[in-house]
Amino acid sequence: MPIFVQSKSGMQFKHPEILWALFLLIIPLFIHLFQLRRFQKTPFTNVAMLQKVVSESRKSNSLKKWLLLFTRLLLLVALILAFAQPFVSSGTALQQKETVVYLDDSFSMQAKDNGLALFEKAIQDLIKNVDEESVFSLFTNTQTFTNIQIKDIQNNLLSLPYTYKQLTLDEIGLKANTLFSKSNSSVKNLMVISDFQDRMAGGNTLLDSMYHSYFVPLRPREAQNVSMDSVFLSDRFSDQAKLTVLLSGGNPEEALPLSLYNDENLIAKTAAKFGANAKARVEFSIPGNKKINGRLTLVDNGLAYDNTFYFNINETEKIKVLAISESDNDYLSRLYTEDEFDLQNYRLNQLDYSKLDDQNVVILDNLKAVPNSLQNVLRTFKNNGGTLIVIPSISSDLASYNSFLSSLSNIRFTEKVSSNTKLTTIAFDHPLYRNVFEKQVTNFQYPSVKEYFKVQTNLPNILALEGGDAFLLGKDGLYIFSTPLELENSNFKNSPLIVPTFYNMAISSLKAPELYHTLGVPSAIDVATRLGSDDILSVAKEGYEFIPLQQTFPNRVRLSFDQNPTEDGIYTISENGNALQNISFNYPRAESQLSYMDLESFSQTNIQDSVVSVFRQLEQDNNITAYWKWFVILALLLALTEVIIQKFVT
Repeated sequence: MPIFVQSKSGMQFKHPEILWALFLLIIPLFIHLFQLRRFQKTPFTNVAMLQKVVSESRKSNSLKKWLLLFTRLLLLVALILAFAQPFVSSGTALQQKETVVYLDDSFSMQAKDNGLALFEKAIQDLIKNVDEESVFSLFTNTQTFTNIQIKDIQNNLLSLPYTYKQLTLDEIGLKANTLFSKSNSSVKNLMVISDFQDRMAGGNTLLDSMYHSYFVPLRPREAQNVSMDSVFLSDRFSDQAKLTVLLSGGNPEEALPLSLYNDENLIAKTAAKFGANAKARVEFSIPGNKKINGRLTLVDNGLAYDNTFYFNINETEKIKVLAISESDNDYLSRLYTEDEFDLQNYRLNQLDYSKLDDQNVVILDNLKAVPNSLQNVLRTFKNNGGTLIVIPSISSDLASYNSFLSSLSNIRFTEKVSSNTKLTTIAFDHPLYRNVFEKQVTNFQYPSVKEYFKVQTNLPNILALEGGDAFLLGKDGLYIFSTPLELENSNFKNSPLIVPTFYNMAISSLKAPELYHTLGVPSAIDVATRLGSDDILSVAKEGYEFIPLQQTFPNRVRLSFDQNPTEDGIYTISENGNALQNISFNYPRAESQLSYMDLESFSQTNIQDSVVSVFRQLEQDNNITAYWKWFVILALLLALTEVIIQKFVT
């Protein structure tokens, strides 16, 4: 027997089995309709008077009995219905309820309304309005609380930190789906408490069709926020480097103070003046090639997280380049200057192979053949993460080159082409030229070659000749030219293109820390150190320490960052407690743009203006109106009516 039963008329009973007692009403009907008592005859001398008395008495008794009959029947009905506990409820009041709450804890919830952060206001409203006995699930962008009561997580909610992560509506729906049960009979209520930034937009199929969704958009009183978006350094190796800071979201009529610190020492201060597009550009002069643990701060009434920007300049680790050449390679000395590179030149017959182990870059320039002994050493060098640049000779022994190159990456020189051919194609999206060109160049003075080798390979072209043949190809530390760079064969040495090409090939060999890294964006750096077999590098900041993913090479260690760290700041990379260098991380700035979604398009979603109104709506959906008390009162009134009839009706 179910606990709750709904009748066809809409009236519902908590104990419908008691309604069977209504059949007992037949008993008083029989008693009143059939007089079972036998009457005793009494003789009277005056029969005329007796007939008159009997007639009047029978009429009055018949009326009184019928009144008592209906009163008692109604009394019994009222009592039976009272014990059956009738009630009326909404359509879903009697169904099992499941409630899941998404609470947005992203940085944009730092914005304030009436002096209180949106995130803090949402937490306070939840604590005040969730019933203490209610069991529900709650999740944020980073944490999940399953099947809990509000008293269990009250302290957790009050201590929740902000995060740079933000779930989209699709992701919110998918996450909620894992927290709801698989039952089809329960009512699933999903409450989404957020400021609904534009970056949350996405499909809302799950939210609209599967759940009873309640959106609570919390918005700040003023949607204005100034953000430091990026920092870059120019003229780094001059006496005075230039640090440029880009800001957005400012008021053209208001200049904001901007301070630059090295550790805790204030080294410069200026004011950021914004243009009509709400953007500003600020420049600082700092000592060139000097170690700096930089921190930029501004004062803004908007979001707090983007008012600080960290960067650091480490002492430059020179990249070690070794060139093996059989011709004049002075151009390498001009490309790889002493302030950034340690360049060594050797003839093949003078080379000490043991020196290759300590290099970052090895260049084979204009060799006629690659000896087998050198091939073995270079293969080991490449497998250990070194960068190899191969420039053939016009009279190269193709068998020797192909034997070597095919063992590295299935590369073969097939035939020599003698034709004056221009270089016409640049792979602008190749990592070698990323951030080199502001736009794709169409009127570039392209170099030309007289002779080159056709190449058979699956490596991507970086530079290509007319007709599509490769001029330079490669990736991941292996770069192959198809032609000698001697001036009698090519004017590539005199082309501006040679500078970013050779510079970036060498720079990519050692992933030096950038000025700063962004949390949540995978990145990697190389630390120039030699580790023992049991040694590891650790990264720490003010008591927060973690061990990143690391790959050890003979002369460096590559650190990879993805999930860690989780906080911005300047971190120290250490080996057995000895600091090696610093690395800076900043929060991504996506949360800084206070632009919000238009929720009117969510036709099947209930939009509420506050957390309080959502719980008021849920309470109405659960409302049950009980009538048993009224039937008890009715029974008492009927009992009183019976007494009155017995006493006053003759």
